[in-house]
Amino acid sequence: MQDPHGDRRILRLTQAEEKRLIARIEAVTSYADLQRVADLMQAQLGISLEIAPSANEVRTVRGISIRLVAKPGLCRKIQASIPAAVRRCLDSRPGIAYAILDAHDLLGGGQ
Repeated sequence: MQDPHGDRRILRLTQAEEKRLIARIEAVTSYADLQRVADLMQAQLGISLEIAPSANEVRTVRGISIRLVAKPGLCRKIQASIPAAVRRCLDSRPGIAYAILDAHDLLGGGQ
C-alpha cells in the first residue's frame, strides 16, 4: 500500500470473489482449462500459480507441486486455499494430473 508503484490487483479479491475463484478452479475439466484459469489469475490479480511434478517420484496427486508465488498483499488463507482447490480438482479428475506429467515429459509424450 505504501509503494505508489506497487501492484494492487490482489486487493480486488474479495471474500465473495475468492469463493467464486475456488469454485471455478474445482470445476476445471481439462489441463488447458486449468492453464487458462491460471493465466486469468495472473492477468487479473497478479497471482502466479506454479504446477509441476515434484523433484521426487510422483506416485499420487500429492507428488505434484502446487504453489503460489509469494507476493505482498497475498494472505496466508489464499496461499493455502488455491493450491488445495487445485489438488481437489486433480483428485477428482486424474486425467488432468496425467496431462501435467505429460507436459513435463514424464510420460514420454515428447518422443
